[in-house]
Amino acid sequence: MSEELKFEPTAESLLAILERLRAPGGCPWDREQTRLSLSRSLAEECAELLDAIDRDDPADICDELGDLFMNVLFQAVIAKEKGEFTYTDMAGHIVEKMVRRHAHIFGDAEAGTAEEVTDLWAKIKEKEKAAAGKPRETSILDGVGHYLTSLNRAEKIQKKVAKVGFDWSDQQGIVGKIEEELAELKEAMAEGNEEHVDEELGDLLFVVSNLARFRRRATSEELLRAANRKFESRFRYIERVLAREGVPLEQAGGARLEALWREAKQKEKETGR
Repeated sequence: MSEELKFEPTAESLLAILERLRAPGGCPWDREQTRLSLSRSLAEECAELLDAIDRDDPADICDELGDLFMNVLFQAVIAKEKGEFTYTDMAGHIVEKMVRRHAHIFGDAEAGTAEEVTDLWAKIKEKEKAAAGKPRETSILDGVGHYLTSLNRAEKIQKKVAKVGFDWSDQQGIVGKIEEELAELKEAMAEGNEEHVDEELGDLLFVVSNLARFRRRATSEELLRAANRKFESRFRYIERVLAREGVPLEQAGGARLEALWREAKQKEKETGR
């Protein structure tokens, strides 16, 4: 029986495998990894999982969740080597946190709606920080993570300020702001001031993400991923048609590419995809 078949499908088995790979005489690549080097692959695995979720592919979702879980445990293994904490510490902390922050389920608190749960969560989180001796936030924006994507961070910032009343009253107000920012972008382009153009482009992206946030449907990040997939699907159609015709992409010409693009859009409407 091979060594691979001796391992049960459990977190403990995965930990044992990672520890063996990191031990003297283990895998050279795994032994070279650091917390920082693994953080890069962690970001990649998160992106691949999101892609699988967007495609609604259960097999890939399962596979990518496993890859992501392995990266999480790898970080715990390195922390154990450094004498900082173990996997058990990590699991224990999140179990305690989930029970503590769901006081309306496991305690005496009351919360009947999702909004009430969110408010309760925030209050409990604030108490946790005080108990841990962490400095009180001087701004409501202090807790917005800097490692979020820019679109996600924009929406987090907007949600924070909306809670204290700094928000639009309706969608049309945001649409009006989008039109205002677009007009300012056009002015900057007419001036030929590239730095001003950059600034106005950023303002436009920020207010567009605010519209996505206000609608409380898909996030701006999710909407942009969907737009990327749509663009890719249409362009791949162009590539397939030109390949059948034996015409290199770079020789097709702008008019032919545009015609095929419109053809791809029409086929989407006909098939509903």
